[in-house]
Amino acid sequence: MVVLAICCTSLFIVGLDNTIVNVALPAMRQDLGAPLSGLQWIIDAYTVVLASLLVLAGSTGDRIGRRRTFRAGLVLFTLGSLLCSLAPGLGWLVAARAVQAVGGSMLNPVAMSIITNTFTEPRERARAIGVWGGVVGISMALGPVLGGVLVAAVGWQAVFWINLPVGLVAFALCGRYVPESRAPRARPLDAVGQVLVVVLLVGLTYGLIEAPAAGWTSAQTLGCFAVSALALVCLVPHELRRPEPLINPRFFRSAPFAGATGIAVCGFAALAGFLFLNTLHLQEVLGLSALHAGLLTLPMAGLTAVCAPLSGRLVGGVGPRVPLLVAGVGITASALVLTGLSADTPLWQIITSYVLFGIGFGMLNAPITNTAVSGMPRAQAGVAAAVASTSRQVGQSLGVAVIGAVVTSAARGPLSVGLPQVGWWVVAGCGGVVLVLGVLTTGRWARGTAERTAARLGG
Repeated sequence: MVVLAICCTSLFIVGLDNTIVNVALPAMRQDLGAPLSGLQWIIDAYTVVLASLLVLAGSTGDRIGRRRTFRAGLVLFTLGSLLCSLAPGLGWLVAARAVQAVGGSMLNPVAMSIITNTFTEPRERARAIGVWGGVVGISMALGPVLGGVLVAAVGWQAVFWINLPVGLVAFALCGRYVPESRAPRARPLDAVGQVLVVVLLVGLTYGLIEAPAAGWTSAQTLGCFAVSALALVCLVPHELRRPEPLINPRFFRSAPFAGATGIAVCGFAALAGFLFLNTLHLQEVLGLSALHAGLLTLPMAGLTAVCAPLSGRLVGGVGPRVPLLVAGVGITASALVLTGLSADTPLWQIITSYVLFGIGFGMLNAPITNTAVSGMPRAQAGVAAAVASTSRQVGQSLGVAVIGAVVTSAARGPLSVGLPQVGWWVVAGCGGVVLVLGVLTTGRWARGTAERTAARLGG
């Protein structure tokens, strides 16, 4: 249990950092003079780098030692947090967020691999993964609340200070209690695959964020999308040719694994877009303080905290379908409630949306994580878990990039006047995809594809 607690502590600060920054964005905008695209980069500099390196970090932990990689990640993440708090301008803050992300990439997949190799009995491992999934949801839901308190009491720099003591304590405990482990045989470095993943994600995100200013049909935008597409076209055959690829495309022959990946992307895109839009509405449109804006999200945080462990129990008892269906319905309904959002919308309607989203998001994480590692060879646990974590970060990056881009393009005046409704429809669409994939990838046919895939992979 000590090992599980240490791993969950690292997950907590990484998950918290994904969302705690959102409520501080208006303060950063005022202090640093950042445009909307600058606010998007404050979020996406972290999530894009994290998504780009998670798979590499997972395989590195399997190769050189999971505890060693985990402790290096704690050092970099803590250092990056300190640099963020000291950043004198937007460019410095974005760069420091990237440093944070390099460290964060070494934490989540490696910690999941440690858990998978520590808890070997299936039921015990399912419960541990349920706790893990619960911490993901709780940390990300608590981010806006805690961020609001810190910004109001100290300033936006305080949202990064909270990581310092937690990171240092986790580093010390890890050295004492976490056993070293690695895969039976070292996996070779796939440098070409890693470069292609970075080009794919950075090109797509940059194109989306800068498209409203540069123009959707400009040479810059089309060039970014073309480079990203070319990287994807090259990545798949390259990985198929390698005996031990960075990302094994054969994993996706398993319908539950492929579905979990799609659900993670859409579910976390919905979360990122939901928080981004709500932060701007509550503080820019309604003029609420960061503290009041954060406190309004308490229903979402509370219900996520309640539903996350419940979801883990449901996955262990009846499988992933029920929590995925609840997640899809909750996320979709919460966004539909806000499709008519304006400055005159009563607070009870906004809070109702938070309640629905808290239920939906709380149910989301455990089935994603459990499906990602179930049936995969234990030697590749780090890589399989890293793909699931990567999907979450890709979803968050795309959520902020896409929704920010469509809102900026559709805006007919300052955002303080009101946010275009199209952003909420995108969030609702993401929830609808979660619902559909939850049905399609949890039946008998889907389980059969998972069994055949595991057999081919040597599971």
